Amino acid sequence: MPQDVHISQNFPRLTVWDEENFRGNRRVFTGNLGIRRIDNILNGIESLRFFSTNPNATLVLFARPRFRGAFLVLRGNRRLRDLDNLIGGRDVESLISSNRRLTLEEIRRIRRTGTLPPGFRVI
Repeated sequence: MPQDVHISQNFPRLTVWDEENFRGNRRVFTGNLGIRRIDNILNGIESLRFFSTNPNATLVLFARPRFRGAFLVLRGNRRLRDLDNLIGGRDVESLISSNRRLTLEEIRRIRRTGTLPPGFRVI
């Protein structure tokens, strides 16, 4: 007898603020997602907290909008007080939040095509 499959949309949990040091207005996102242009969220994201119960959860920060340009891959829970100058002296312009481990091959494919894997939502 087949069993039902349940997918948790509680994790990862991405909390973003419009000011550095986790201040100002905030917004919480859950589940696998990509934010194409962080300036469109709260008039700009300046700090964030990434939380998941999975130690292989992946946060990818891109130096250009729409998942382009140089990128930084972070695994596991993270608290970033300031998103300025994080990627080779450049600000973060887009990001991907995933509850599973994204490989470098997958990240490069996303950067090349601008398309996220199935099960991700785009903001």
